[in-house]
Amino acid sequence: MTALLRLLALSIITGSCSAFTLGADGKNAAPAKMCDVENIPILDEIPEGHKRLFMVRHGEVINPGGDRPVYYGAMDVPLSPLGELEAIEAGNYLKRFDLQHVASSPLSRAMFGAQQVCDNQNDSKDAVVFEGFKELDRGAWCGKTKDEIGADNLARFDACDESITPGDGGESYPTLKSRVIASRDDLLEMTNVGRASAIVSHLQVTRAMLSDALEMDIKEMAGLKIGTASITCVDYCSATGKQTVRFQSFKPESGLEQSKDGAN
Repeated sequence: MTALLRLLALSIITGSCSAFTLGADGKNAAPAKMCDVENIPILDEIPEGHKRLFMVRHGEVINPGGDRPVYYGAMDVPLSPLGELEAIEAGNYLKRFDLQHVASSPLSRAMFGAQQVCDNQNDSKDAVVFEGFKELDRGAWCGKTKDEIGADNLARFDACDESITPGDGGESYPTLKSRVIASRDDLLEMTNVGRASAIVSHLQVTRAMLSDALEMDIKEMAGLKIGTASITCVDYCSATGKQTVRFQSFKPESGLEQSKDGAN
């Protein structure tokens, strides 16, 4: 089945009006069906025999290149003041759900967001750190701009040409996806049937899990929209392994300014 047909089928499952929306910030395969009163996604109870994961991206960061945005990947860059506010809003949204576990990347920008989620839960819990949820390592490309890396090199990288993988420990999308899915499966194993857990991580990590749920060719993964501090929801059938995307890249409406989300 082609990617377009898969997305069209998904729109029927989620009740969205179109297969996806496509803009400068990427493809939304599962736009949220919104509640008119609360302006949040309409979300049914977890189906019988299923588990649910909420995937949260960290908030806006302070790019280490300043006015010259550079790729930073797995570098431990800090959140901006706006990014912290975004993370607080994401945690506030998730307080309506009784989460069994809150998982996090080991990087501080994700750990801050995970703490907000934990602090908003009724019971006391600590985030569980998974190394596998760390952001894609850009290796020798860290600290370089798009122009310095080259548009052709980036296009080949996004198309999963592993011969272009940067040195100094850089990762390809297939390598990233392999470790992310392994950690996701470990978290699902920890999560009881009928319960939900959350993961606070990164752009490429969330794309890896979402593309897997969509049965999308990994070469298309880089086109998926995942906004800063946005939330994606996927249900997993414990018997069959079938994945159902409930919504993608929902960002709570909070009156905050637009985040800067450039090189990553």
